Amino acid sequence: MPAYSFEALQNDGALRKGVMEADSAKAARNQLRAQSLVPLTVQALGADKSTPKSIWQLEIGSRKCFSAQELAVWTRQLASLVGSGLPLERALTALSDEAESEKQAHLIASLRAEVNAGLGLAKAMGQHPAEFSSLYTAVISAGEQGGNLGQVLTQLADDLQDQQTLKAKLLSASLYPAIVSLIALVIVIFLLSTVVPQVAQVFSGSQRKLPGLTVAMLSLSDFVRNQGWLLVLLLALAWAAFHQAMKQMALRIQFDAAFLRLPIVGRLATGYNTARFASTLAMLTGAGVPILKAMQSAADTLSNQAMRNDVMDALVLVREGAPLAMALGQKKRFPSLLAMFARLGEQTGQLPVMLQRAAQQLSADVQRRAMALATILEPLLIVLMGGVVMLIVLAVLMPIMELNQWVK
Repeated sequence: MPAYSFEALQNDGALRKGVMEADSAKAARNQLRAQSLVPLTVQALGADKSTPKSIWQLEIGSRKCFSAQELAVWTRQLASLVGSGLPLERALTALSDEAESEKQAHLIASLRAEVNAGLGLAKAMGQHPAEFSSLYTAVISAGEQGGNLGQVLTQLADDLQDQQTLKAKLLSASLYPAIVSLIALVIVIFLLSTVVPQVAQVFSGSQRKLPGLTVAMLSLSDFVRNQGWLLVLLLALAWAAFHQAMKQMALRIQFDAAFLRLPIVGRLATGYNTARFASTLAMLTGAGVPILKAMQSAADTLSNQAMRNDVMDALVLVREGAPLAMALGQKKRFPSLLAMFARLGEQTGQLPVMLQRAAQQLSADVQRRAMALATILEPLLIVLMGGVVMLIVLAVLMPIMELNQWVK
């Protein structure tokens, strides 16, 4: 039975919004009138884009209902209900009743209505691309075709949770150095724009020659106060030009390839992208997705375009009959660990298991390197900040000390 979102007036004049099931829009209006409500708008959920939509639906469609973390939790809840033997329609009904927001309730009710109308869950989700990616729906489709939707949903929830955990650890490792750098920049700008100019005023009438460090700081202070806005403008223009240049695929590939060659962050980027690729490929092949389609979908998860091109080249080799391990081994940007585990998986017939183990090892290595880098950066940044502040303080104190010696 189709689902409809509605807006109606109650007897006291208050506006009431919600979702209801009815055979048609007319039947939905009749149900509202039977409840002593005055229907204002009644709109089928999941309707075609050419159909006029209410303001409420436009609001829902303009923003995502699920964050990445919420989607992982929701997927696990759906996996638990389906895995326990509950029919899909009843599982969606239960999740709709327990939704944390009206937008989520409307989305789940729309999925339930489309499933009741005869669509598969993957096709129903495919009508909401802003919420469910093509990779997500491909995994769901494979689970439906293989008859193991509950197991596939569990694997999908695990993969989403692992991705969020890795991102959270990388963020926590980089957060403290970023905060220290920001505080240091604010302190330096404050000293150069307020303290150093006051020193210049004190010694402006003096005929004595100022120390070289003080002269340099005064020049830097003048630049910050008078041309600082120009520097900010140039940086903004440079960022805009860089962002525009990255839209050209050839330049983006060259930049991403060069980024991977950087000493420390390059290895982190390589490990992160490889772990994500291996994990996604393991999940897709484990769900029964054909290897070529799985490689295509896994390549779309890579943020580095140079590595994505390598995967597409490997896909061509696999299509021509080459083993996956040999195809990946020819691409030097990928760690040899990935090709080794892929070879073991092909030899033992446990490719998804081995790819998942490779992803786990690569993820653990990325986390270890990120934490080690953060451990090194924290004291270095503190020392650097202290050194810059010390130079500014010396630039202020040196002429005062010389003046005291001259008075004596």
